[in-house]
Amino acid sequence: MKRVPFISSSESLFISGSALWLLLIAMLLTREASSASTSTLGSFNSKLSGFQAELRWKLTAAIPLQLQTPPPGTSPPSVPKVGGDGGGDGRVFYPKEYGADPTGNRESSKALQSAIGDAFRVQSQVQMLAGLKDLGGVVIDLQGGNYLISTPLTFPPSGGANLLMQSGTLRASETFPSDRHLIELRSPNSTTPSGISYEDITFEDILFDSSYRGGGISVLNSARIRISSCFFLHFETEGIVVQGGHETLVSGSFLGQHSTVGGDPGERGFSGTGIDLASNDNIITDSVIFSAATGIILRGQANIVTGVHCYNKATNFGGVGILVKLPGSSQTRIDNCYLDYTGIVMEDPVQVHVTNGFFLGDANVVLRPVKGRISGLNIVNNMFSGNPRKMIPIIELDGPFTNIDQVVVNRNNVAGMALKSTAGKLTVAGTNSTRWVADFSSQLIFPNKISHFQYSFYTKLPSKFPVHAVTNISNNVVVIESASPASALVSVEVDRHNMIAE
Repeated sequence: MKRVPFISSSESLFISGSALWLLLIAMLLTREASSASTSTLGSFNSKLSGFQAELRWKLTAAIPLQLQTPPPGTSPPSVPKVGGDGGGDGRVFYPKEYGADPTGNRESSKALQSAIGDAFRVQSQVQMLAGLKDLGGVVIDLQGGNYLISTPLTFPPSGGANLLMQSGTLRASETFPSDRHLIELRSPNSTTPSGISYEDITFEDILFDSSYRGGGISVLNSARIRISSCFFLHFETEGIVVQGGHETLVSGSFLGQHSTVGGDPGERGFSGTGIDLASNDNIITDSVIFSAATGIILRGQANIVTGVHCYNKATNFGGVGILVKLPGSSQTRIDNCYLDYTGIVMEDPVQVHVTNGFFLGDANVVLRPVKGRISGLNIVNNMFSGNPRKMIPIIELDGPFTNIDQVVVNRNNVAGMALKSTAGKLTVAGTNSTRWVADFSSQLIFPNKISHFQYSFYTKLPSKFPVHAVTNISNNVVVIESASPASALVSVEVDRHNMIAE
């Protein structure tokens, strides 16, 4: 709705003066038109150009003065709510102009919701995904404001695409519902052909402060959502939760239930989850989870986590840095991450890749059986550092696995922790012996699971070569025996790199 300005007596004089100007213009134009019939067209154009220049000079001198000195007791004309011409065709919406309080002293839910609603009403005949109107890159600019809200900000159930919300703070009030999120992209009854309700929605440079009431942002059945350079604080449930849809990108963001830089005296009581992805094809990159019971939960397939630092809650206090669920169908890549006193837990991992990571403070990888299957697991080229008095193994089994194939845990290095692998090498010396025993139980992850072996027998006997052979492989122990006594070095290599059904 457009505003109707109040007109004072002083403004009436100004308007009356304007009316006189218009009358003068009409008279002059009539006179010039009449003379044009008896003079050349060039002469008419010359006179008209001179008149227009004089008129522009007078209007330039009059209008700014009127705007700069409004009549006593009145306010200057209001700024349109929408950027551009204010007529509904603009592409930047300012919640402050809808009555939102950028100081955070007053509740602003309704004003913010109105701005969101108007942004989604931008006219467009173009669609992105079928059924989703292309909003043309419309912007909801918080202008650095600190807005207090008592109800979730929801996006219209009709859906839409190509929108940016940026630059400000959303803070939950004391009455905010504890089971909701500050922003919710939710349209459970979507009728679009793809089942996707929102596409190409970007949140940038926003602080989400849940005030220990619910969570930060909830994304449901959406595609190609970007959460960039955002800060999530004081969440009780999740900082970010994604359900359904795919391709949500979280980058350059910080998430924490409590403001801390580590070593917090209340760390044992941390709860909530930084990021919960119950969705496929998502990417978390260059982000930090600094306080929560669980840093990241991955419940979908084909997700990527890279360049993430987790120091949310120490393993010794029951915390988990990254929890990989969806047993039997994980298909997840975790690369170049820093697990700081909190580790990775994987349930029946299938096609999971953990590489180039740094595990500090006894942080390790725990394999948790659900149905007892592991397949296509690679844990390679990582660094582990811990307390040498404890010698915590870098890989731990939280129960037995019965179906194992294509597992490679190798080329990791340790300091103050016990190295575990799916491959091992040992050299056993014997003097005048007939039996050499290579025990790999301290090196190998899985018990009684040697798939391949090879050995070499080195002796300096000058006159004869003893007959020797492997006589037993069980419980990760390889036994080599010779037909006659010999002084020899026996080198043995084993691995558990079996293929399917091998």
